[in-house]
Amino acid sequence: MLGLKLPTDPRWANIAEKNIEEILTDHAWCEQKAASSAISMTVHYPEKSELVEAMLELAKEELEHYQMVHKRILDRGLVLGKPRRDEYVRQLLEFFPKDGAREDKLVHELLISAMIEARSCERFRVLSENIEDKDLAAFYHELMISEANHYTLFLKFARQYGGREKADAKWNALLDFEAEIMGNLGNEEKIHG
Repeated sequence: MLGLKLPTDPRWANIAEKNIEEILTDHAWCEQKAASSAISMTVHYPEKSELVEAMLELAKEELEHYQMVHKRILDRGLVLGKPRRDEYVRQLLEFFPKDGAREDKLVHELLISAMIEARSCERFRVLSENIEDKDLAAFYHELMISEANHYTLFLKFARQYGGREKADAKWNALLDFEAEIMGNLGNEEKIHG
């Protein structure tokens, strides 16, 4: 369904479970960044009312996820660590040109967001199926479903604003690029790394 070209090795879940404090902190900041990104779209594209409404709802949901992850951090007697640089996202952002028409920039932003959500969904599936902590496994299963919905939402808007054929061509090229990134980063104790 997600179309990712390089699936996560299930053994990554072992790395994640052994470094759960790092994973939870990284995950919390991913949710916060997702909320901020959704709000940013409403600021940059206020004339796109359907997008604004969807992004406002998404921002609320991402903040709820941030709070849920933070609660799990506190429940384990831990504290939220400092934000981490997300090398995965940094490299994804290099794929599309920085200049160009405003509408193209929107489509590119939507496709990058769809990719991040797709990879998050896939990683949450791996966690839900492979970690021993049953509470966290159930938690990540629930979030996996949510991330799948976010992925399809962003892809829908990219096709709506960029035209299905053009958006799909860009999406397929981005899938190839993302596989290269994951080939180099895929085994760290990070949600995307």
